[in-house]
Amino acid sequence: MRSTRATLVTALVAPLLLVLTGCTPVVVLDAADDAANPACAPMMVRLPDTVGGLPSRSTDAQATAAWGEPATVLLRCGVPSPAPTATLPCITVAGIDWLRDDADDPNFVFTTYGRSPAVEVIIDSDGDPDVGTDGVSGFEALSDLAAAVSEIPADRACVSPEDTTR
Repeated sequence: MRSTRATLVTALVAPLLLVLTGCTPVVVLDAADDAANPACAPMMVRLPDTVGGLPSRSTDAQATAAWGEPATVLLRCGVPSPAPTATLPCITVAGIDWLRDDADDPNFVFTTYGRSPAVEVIIDSDGDPDVGTDGVSGFEALSDLAAAVSEIPADRACVSPEDTTR
């Protein structure tokens, strides 16, 4: 009798769980090469529940995160730390230095500068790096992520072209 009752409960609960988990599909992402770096862990546990007003989503890869439905803001920890560059603008948002790459416009890729491992944030935009498809400002998203990203210590900072000629 006991095994019949357990089987009946399983038969009733399993479809319910499938329906509930089907409401918010997992965002499929590729983990960065260094996603297992222990320095990613303190940052990952401090990520906010919302970014730019968008709710967090579950992802299927280590050291990744996503926000929005559809996923508008994507994050990966453990990407290679970029070398100094004269081609990508380096911006500082809420105390964190980022390189901005708009080569994949309308997706803008921001990579932390001076932190190892580096963090990559991709913002799906409608062509304006300041405003994403859900009205999310790229700078608002980076600002929302700053407290968590600051868990990875900086070992260098952006410099302006004027600073290099002095």
